[in-house]
Amino acid sequence: MCRVLTLGILVAVTCALACGPTDGTARLTFSGSALGPEGDIVRRQLARFANGRPGVRVELQVTPDSADQRHQLYVQWLNARAPTPDVLQLDVIWMAEFAAAGWILPLDAFKPDVHDFLPATLAAARWNGALYAMPWFVDVGLLYWRTDLLDRAPRSLVELREMALRLREADAVRFPLVWPCARYEGLVTVFLEHLAAFGGGILDPRGRVIVDEPAAIRALGFMVNAVNVDRIVPQAALTWQEEQARFAFQNGDAAFMRNWPYAWTLLQDKSRSRVARRFAVAAFPKGDGGRPAAALGGAQLAVNARAAHPALAFELVAFLTAPEQMIERGRLAAQLPPRRSLYESPEMASALPIPLDQVREVIEAAVPRPATPVYSELSEILQVRIHRALTGQQLPAAALQEAAREMRVVLARAGLSQEARAQ
Repeated sequence: MCRVLTLGILVAVTCALACGPTDGTARLTFSGSALGPEGDIVRRQLARFANGRPGVRVELQVTPDSADQRHQLYVQWLNARAPTPDVLQLDVIWMAEFAAAGWILPLDAFKPDVHDFLPATLAAARWNGALYAMPWFVDVGLLYWRTDLLDRAPRSLVELREMALRLREADAVRFPLVWPCARYEGLVTVFLEHLAAFGGGILDPRGRVIVDEPAAIRALGFMVNAVNVDRIVPQAALTWQEEQARFAFQNGDAAFMRNWPYAWTLLQDKSRSRVARRFAVAAFPKGDGGRPAAALGGAQLAVNARAAHPALAFELVAFLTAPEQMIERGRLAAQLPPRRSLYESPEMASALPIPLDQVREVIEAAVPRPATPVYSELSEILQVRIHRALTGQQLPAAALQEAAREMRVVLARAGLSQEARAQ
C-alpha cells in the first residue's frame, strides 16, 4: 500500500512539474543560490521580472547551497529529462559537462548581446564553439598584500619571492605567503595561476594535455620551492583551504595571501581583523614567459534543454544578466560583474565594497579552467599529483608526467582525445 501511495505522489509531483499551471499562466522555475543576501536578491529580481510580464509566474526552486550537492541534484534531474528548473545557476566548471550531455540549450539562436562581457567569462560559457550560458557574476583569485609592510605589489614572481624572503629574514611576519593548498579544487586554481604566470596550461585550445610541458614543470617547481626550499609558504598550508588562509592573514600573521574577493569585507572588519585598512589586492604576478593571472570562478545561467518555454526562459536569463541587476547584486551581495562597462560605472563603484581600480586589472587577467565535460576527473588527478609534489612524495616533473598520462587516459575513454576525434 505504501509503495502505491508513494508512486502516486511521485506521479502527481512529476505531472505538476511537467505540466505546470492549467489557468493559462506560463510558469518558469529558477534554481540557484537561495541563502542569505543572495536568496533575497534572487527573489526580488524574479518578482520584478514577473511583474513586468502579465501571465508569467516565476518560482524559485530551492537547492542545497553546497556546490557539490547542487551539482548532484542537477545531474539527477536533467538526466531524468525533467523539464524543470527552466533556468539553472551553473558553476563555471560545470557548463561543458552539461552542454556535452545535451542537458542545456545552445543560446546563439536567441542572438544574445555578448559584446560587453569579459572574454574569459565567455570562454568559460562556450562548448565546441557554441554559447551555452550567460555569465552572471565573477569570482577571481586575488593576491592580497599588506600595505603596512610593503610599498607596492610585486610585479613578478621574482619580486614576490624576494619580498617574501626579506620579510622572513627580518622576522617581520610569521608567514610571508599563504595559499590554500589542501588537496581540493582550490589547489587547482592556485596551480592554474602559477601555470599562466609561466606561460603554461592544463589543456591547449584543441583539448590536448600540456600539463607535463616545461612551463608547467617550472610552475610546479616554483610552488614546491616556496614551501620546501625558500620556506616562504608554511608547511601547515598544505592542509588549508580558503578560511584557514584568511584567518592567518586576518590575524596579521601573513604578508601575502592568495584568496577570493569574499575575504575583502571580512578583512576590513575592525572588530575582528588586525589588518583592516592595511591591505590591497593585485593579480598574481607573472613569471618567466607568462603573464599576470587570476583563476576565474563564479556562476553562469543556462536554459534547460527541456524547458516548456525556452524563449521565455532565455528572456529571464537576459533580464538577470542585465547591468541593472548586476549593480544590485554588487550592492547587496558584493559580487563582481562580468560586464566590462560596469567597471567604469560610478554606480557599481559605490555599490561594491572592494575598490574597482584595484580589482579591474585582476578581472582583466582572469584565466578560465578547461571547458571539458570531464573536468571533474581531470581536476581530481591534478589535485593528487600536485599535492604529492608539494609534500615531497614526487618530484614536480614526475608528478606532472604521471598526471598527464592519467588525464590522457580519461580523455581517450571519453572520446575527447585528439586520436579519438580523428577516428
